[in-house]
Amino acid sequence: MIPLRDTIRSPRFPAMTWLILLLNLAVFLYEITLSNQSLIQFTQDFGLVPNLLQIDPLRFTFSIFSSMFIHAGWFHLVSNLWILHIFADNVEGRMGPISFLFFYLASGIAAALLQDFLFPDSSIPVIGASGAIAGVLGAYILMFPSARVVTLVPLLIFFTVIQVPAFIYLGFWFLSQLFSGLASFEGAGGGVAWWAHIGGFLVGLLITPYFRNPPEPEIIELPPAPNAF
Repeated sequence: MIPLRDTIRSPRFPAMTWLILLLNLAVFLYEITLSNQSLIQFTQDFGLVPNLLQIDPLRFTFSIFSSMFIHAGWFHLVSNLWILHIFADNVEGRMGPISFLFFYLASGIAAALLQDFLFPDSSIPVIGASGAIAGVLGAYILMFPSARVVTLVPLLIFFTVIQVPAFIYLGFWFLSQLFSGLASFEGAGGGVAWWAHIGGFLVGLLITPYFRNPPEPEIIELPPAPNAF
């Protein structure tokens, strides 16, 4: 199922979301200018390599942050940024841009740390915005449970477009990540940091109440005051 858009319109222009999108794109455009050897070194230096973090946490702590802005290819980049574009604008609209930025980074950092905790001996760099974006999905399912996701669904050789309730779409997505994450303990991870996705989503669920702006107070119309005599 390919999401096309949601049915909730953001109350304001999502400036922080677009800033994050452009930063990810800028880093990737820099990546494609590198030679193969330089790209490998760049990924080792700025991606999160769990066994290096275990050996020298002070030196490699920055990689927990920098890893969420590096991508492994065009498909990795575009699929992540497309999901961010669909769901993040409304979450930012509810949180405000600065709170959203801290929420996004906190989700991404927590996602990377869970992957590192579960696979501390791995020498494969963990890269990508997926963990932080998973946190955004966790926030979305809490904030907009009645929203619908306009989805492109393949039916044999044809395609159809349907509207799926957000809690069903995102719930199905989470279960698929969970099953894949459990399979990764048997060596069937396929090179994807499934537990970063799972961790980001769960952390997003947990911390959303601390970042969500309170609802605007309801305006009650009072009857006019009587004339004084």
